[in-house]
Amino acid sequence: MSSGAQKIVVRGVNWLGDAVMSTSALQRLRQALPNANITLLTHEKLAGLWKDQPFLDEVMVFTSEESPLHIGRRLRWGKFDVGLLFPNSPRTALELWFGKIPERIGYARPWRNLFLTRRIAPRREEVQMHKRSRSEIEERIRSQKKRDTFPASAHHVHHYLHLVAEAFGADPEPLRPSLVVTEQQIEQFKARFGAGNYAGPTFGLNPGAEYGLAKRWPKESFIEAAVSLHAQTGCRWFVFGGKADVPLSGEIAVALARSMPEGSVVNLAGKTSLGELCAALKCCDLLLTNDTGPMHLAAAVGTPVVVPFGSTSPELTGPGLPGGREHSAVISDVPCAPCFLRECPIDFRCLRGISADAVVSAALKRFRERIGTKDGQGSTRV
Repeated sequence: MSSGAQKIVVRGVNWLGDAVMSTSALQRLRQALPNANITLLTHEKLAGLWKDQPFLDEVMVFTSEESPLHIGRRLRWGKFDVGLLFPNSPRTALELWFGKIPERIGYARPWRNLFLTRRIAPRREEVQMHKRSRSEIEERIRSQKKRDTFPASAHHVHHYLHLVAEAFGADPEPLRPSLVVTEQQIEQFKARFGAGNYAGPTFGLNPGAEYGLAKRWPKESFIEAAVSLHAQTGCRWFVFGGKADVPLSGEIAVALARSMPEGSVVNLAGKTSLGELCAALKCCDLLLTNDTGPMHLAAAVGTPVVVPFGSTSPELTGPGLPGGREHSAVISDVPCAPCFLRECPIDFRCLRGISADAVVSAALKRFRERIGTKDGQGSTRV
């Protein structure tokens, strides 16, 4: 394919974590086609994520109410030469088909191949995240099988990167998922929430997970770890969460405020826009979080992340660069993990087996590295 001044539209994904992981591919796409005009087609809920990103020329936003036909009609106005699909769904392929884009590229999948002009075969390293039945889980526990692990090449970052490498000859070596946060965004965040100077470091705490309870480290464990980290570092805590997390985050914020000096806890749950969340995470020296969208967001803005992993796999969806050492995934060595379920059918042992002490230890290592003490650390097993 020519590297001339083409007009390319990339159909983005609809989930925050996946969107952040796709930034590695978008950076490589820009490198491969420096003269192209690149537009990202994204759901309105993620529009704030893409403001001021250097690998994009334009952002085109759609709503949940718009049909594929309506989106396609809008795409026609853009007179795009090429459409690239990050999602695997038939609906997204139909959007580009209705848009009459001459070249439509995406992974080969049933029910949508007809709408693509170029179908990319799935990667050999791709891992299907099989959701285990209760009987499978019980059998693994009885036989004491080892926890499943995967190579760095299986990480979901490669899912998007492989597409741009195959379609446009882009470099297949992953770059760190990265998002730009401007000084103006940071100052606006601080002004709105009164989150200016603080004598100690600022840590973030994100106790929710939209996927389900099997990703959520217990509330009591978050509180215990946060109190311990404050005692050892004098940190201030930003407590994060979406609208659905307001009750949980509120309980944690109240519990922390009872044991810390005034001004040491700022509850931001349900109050920030996506752009403000990016700025808030950029202000943090560390984020303690579950495996969820803000985890990826923090890593992308350069904040170290510590994550208790439960039903999911850090090798597949961990923060930052696959195989990188900037963040800590804390896992318990149970044979039934990762099960990839939303809710645990037995006793939640994968997350209950992770102690607050183990998470505090990992967080202190990441923080010391942040302030200049060398201390390489990958996954911590407990």
